[in-house]
Amino acid sequence: MRKEIYPMDYEQYTKTCQTIQKTNNRLLQLFEEALVKSGLKEKTINRHLSNVDFFLNEFLIRAGALPMEEGISMLDEYLGNFFIRKCMWSTPTNIKTNAASIKKFYKCMLEHGKIENYEILSSCIKDSMESWQCDCAIYNDPDNSNPFFPF
Repeated sequence: MRKEIYPMDYEQYTKTCQTIQKTNNRLLQLFEEALVKSGLKEKTINRHLSNVDFFLNEFLIRAGALPMEEGISMLDEYLGNFFIRKCMWSTPTNIKTNAASIKKFYKCMLEHGKIENYEILSSCIKDSMESWQCDCAIYNDPDNSNPFFPF
C-alpha cells in the first residue's frame, strides 16, 4: 500500500524529497559497483546509471516523493505514459533500453535484499514492452492520432 504524503507542507515535502534522493544516490552507488564488477564498459554503465537516476530522482519524486520500492508498481505509468509524452528523446528503442536499465537495477536491489517483488517488475516489462513501443511509435509520428488522447 502506497504511503500518502499529502497533506504535507512544502518544507516537509522538500525534506522528504531530499531524504529519498540521498537514499537513491546510495542505491545508485551500489548499482554502479555491481555494474563495474560485471565487466560492462564505462559508456554502458553510465547509460544504465543515467536511465535509472532519471526514473528514481525525477519521475518517482515528481509522482509524489515515492521511494525506490514504489517504482516497481509505477513502471507502466513511467514507460507506458510519462516517458513517451514528457521525454523528447523517447523512441521505441529508448523504451527498451530504459526498461533494461531499470530491470538490471531492481535485480541488483533484489540481490542486495532491498526489495522482494522483482517478479512483478519483470512480468510488467515482458507483458507491456510491445504495447509501450507501439504507443511511442504512434505518439512520435505526426501523421497518427495521439494514443493518449483519442478524440
